[in-house]
Amino acid sequence: MNWQHILGLLHGEMASGIVSSSLARLVLAALLGGIIGLEREVKHKPAGLRTNMFICFGAALFTVLSDALAGEHTGDHTRIAAQIIPGIGFIGAGSILHTRGLTTGLTTAATLFVVASVGMASGGGLYLTAVFSTLVVVGTLIAVGHLEVTFNLKLLVVCYEVAGGSEEEISVEVNRILEPEHRMMQNMCSAHTGEHVRVQFDVAGKRKEQEELVRRLKESKVFRSVSSLGPVDRE
Repeated sequence: MNWQHILGLLHGEMASGIVSSSLARLVLAALLGGIIGLEREVKHKPAGLRTNMFICFGAALFTVLSDALAGEHTGDHTRIAAQIIPGIGFIGAGSILHTRGLTTGLTTAATLFVVASVGMASGGGLYLTAVFSTLVVVGTLIAVGHLEVTFNLKLLVVCYEVAGGSEEEISVEVNRILEPEHRMMQNMCSAHTGEHVRVQFDVAGKRKEQEELVRRLKESKVFRSVSSLGPVDRE
């Protein structure tokens, strides 16, 4: 086999029109997966831009290959594509964590599942369906997440930092403030600066509860400073 023969095969494949159509499907899948992944990346999720882009691109590529190889070898056109669903289920299961009674990562797992379906739609030539699905996913992730916080529906985990004379004194005072609402500090850590002690901790609660907690912490005479470091989004 010489170079002329290889170039002839490539030229024939390109001239058939199948390659150009497949490339268009793969490019669209990468773009749509990237759009969803960008929203995840902005929110600092474990599965971000590259992960969603690769999953969408891979699902599209497997769909294209499933049809192309079956057509060449007279096999089942859906055999390879059918294995995408259990494969994505395996990846999604790995993104779900269960810690201290809290289950996290469900939204990430569901997003990966939908991203794979967008890739399959793109790989199958259903361009409008793939684009529409992407718009629905991105719109849901942005709008519904905002509504959950605005209407006090979502449980938030917020990180706080307070400074005081000693770690024990700070811990006692924070627990005193949290005790009436039956909440507790999570993931507490401390650092000594020589002049005072800085303590960081997480507290779970809805938006209004977090606002009330900040007010009560700032009213305490025990703390030298109080600051909210923002939500630790656990989905």
